[in-house]
Amino acid sequence: MTVVTRFAPSPTGYLHIGGARTALFNYLYARHFGGVYKLRIEDTDRKRSTDAAIEAIFDGLSWLGLQGDGEPVYQSARAARHVEVAHDLLAKGHAYRCYCSQEELAAMRERMKDEGRKTPYDGTWRDRDPSETPAGVDPVIRIKMPRDGGSTTIRDLVQGDVTIENDQLDDFILLRADETPTYMLSVVVDDHDMGVTHVIRGDDHLVNAFRQYHLFRNAGWDVPEFAHIPLIHGPDGAKLSKRHGALGVEQYRDMGYLPETLKNYLLRLGWSHGDDEIISEQQAIEWFDLDAVGRSPSRMDFQRMENLNGHYLRQADPAGLASTVAAALNVAENPILVERLTAGMAGLTQRCDTIPQLIDAARFYVEPPTFPLSDPKSAKLVAGAGPVLAKELADTALQSLDPWTEEALHDAMKSFVEAKGIGFGKVAQPVRGALTGTFASPDLTQVMRVLGKEECLARIAALPENPEAA
Repeated sequence: MTVVTRFAPSPTGYLHIGGARTALFNYLYARHFGGVYKLRIEDTDRKRSTDAAIEAIFDGLSWLGLQGDGEPVYQSARAARHVEVAHDLLAKGHAYRCYCSQEELAAMRERMKDEGRKTPYDGTWRDRDPSETPAGVDPVIRIKMPRDGGSTTIRDLVQGDVTIENDQLDDFILLRADETPTYMLSVVVDDHDMGVTHVIRGDDHLVNAFRQYHLFRNAGWDVPEFAHIPLIHGPDGAKLSKRHGALGVEQYRDMGYLPETLKNYLLRLGWSHGDDEIISEQQAIEWFDLDAVGRSPSRMDFQRMENLNGHYLRQADPAGLASTVAAALNVAENPILVERLTAGMAGLTQRCDTIPQLIDAARFYVEPPTFPLSDPKSAKLVAGAGPVLAKELADTALQSLDPWTEEALHDAMKSFVEAKGIGFGKVAQPVRGALTGTFASPDLTQVMRVLGKEECLARIAALPENPEAA
């Protein structure tokens, strides 16, 4: 048997972080078993489904590398097939027409509730004689669920055996009065026709699984394996919501997270492989199986995700990061500055965990500091006699330095401070202030090498001196 999984989002908004994890689990499970991972857009709710939401889903999945194998299936385009199956079930006696009015259904719901019965519909038209059909009423078509008083058990690959009493399962609607199919019918028909063998989704769909199980059986089709994953909660243990922060995948991208980070983090939300935290995609494909998915909800930890992003930032291609930073700083068309950013990227990423942090940290490579420095802590770098010492260093030790390497720069500065009988920081601080305008920068000699001799000397020369310094 070839494993076939599917990710089936409803295009009513952005790609939710929980949906992205569902897509990831389906992708990894299919890849682990050499199977097929498909994408289906469940757009039968035409009032709420939008083209913008569909594009947002495609965009998010593409960014994560989870697009799906083959062309996506649009559920709305298959309505005729869904209707065909409903009528086939009707012809075989597995479904029936119901002529209840909305007023009758409302009264029925209240009566069933008062009687303590667990379903909202009592099967009024299940066994009625066709001669009783009222004139001028367009019926719905309902499925015949089991009425034997027993129970239904589903062997869930995450939750284990789950049982529900059959009296909790009502004869739900397959086709509305206007002949439009319901979600429950469309999902089952599409899963069958797409050859889906494993339905991996959030555990908020667990109750639906029992209805769908019987619809598969009534249609005479094989029932796929079910795996219902616990939902993602916020740091406080409550269901993840807007008050916890970003919910959409594109928000995390805009906040500066890398796709590798998000996939690694989502993988570890509810699934584990020993104590491994940093897991590559190839390792994930090799190791992933549903028996390691936990049954309890996972909690988002944004600090942990940021730290993880720092790891992937340091593993990323320097040229690619430089291109992103250059675009953000509006210097993408300047090859000299792009090359400078690329050369300095290794040092910059050591101090950053997100792209916005990286952009801010790299700014000094494309534009010199503006004096006076606004940050009080940074301003101390160029206070007192510091600028005078920095300019003396430039004139006596740096002007003629060749080669301009980190080792040579360190030796030149060391010789200068030893001759002066002062600490290294006395000259390093004002030089750092002149070159970067901040105390938080990569190693000073690395910064000097990347900026180059001409730029370093020009920035030091531009240092304003303090006339009151002794």
